Amino acid sequence: EVQLMESGGDLVRPGGSLRLSCSASGFEFGNYDMSWLRQAPGKGLEWVSDIDSRGSSTAYSDSAKGRFTISRDNGKNILYLQMNSLKTEDTAVYYCATGTYGTGSRGQGTQVTVSS
Repeated sequence: EVQLMESGGDLVRPGGSLRLSCSASGFEFGNYDMSWLRQAPGKGLEWVSDIDSRGSSTAYSDSAKGRFTISRDNGKNILYLQMNSLKTEDTAVYYCATGTYGTGSRGQGTQVTVSS
C-alpha cells in the first residue's frame, strides 16, 4: 500500500523559507516520478513541481519557478520541497504525490501559512 506522509509545514512570515518533506513507503520509491501539489483556501488543487525517478529532471509551475526547489533522496525514500521567498499567496495545504503532475496517490498534506 502506498503511504506518503508530508511534514514541515508551519507559519512563516513573507520572505521566509521552509523545507517540506515527504516520507514514502509501501512502494519502490526510486522507480517513481514524484510531484508536489497544493490547495489554497477556497481554491482547487494546483500542481507545483515534478521530479523524475532519478532526480535528474525537474519542472516547476510559473508561481514556483525561481523560488522553490524539488529534490529527493532515494536512499531514504524522502521527497523534499525547499521553498524560499515565500509570499502570502503560497498559503496552502501542500501534498506530495506519485507520478507526473501528481496523477497517482497523494498524502494527507501539510499546512503552510505565510502571514505577517
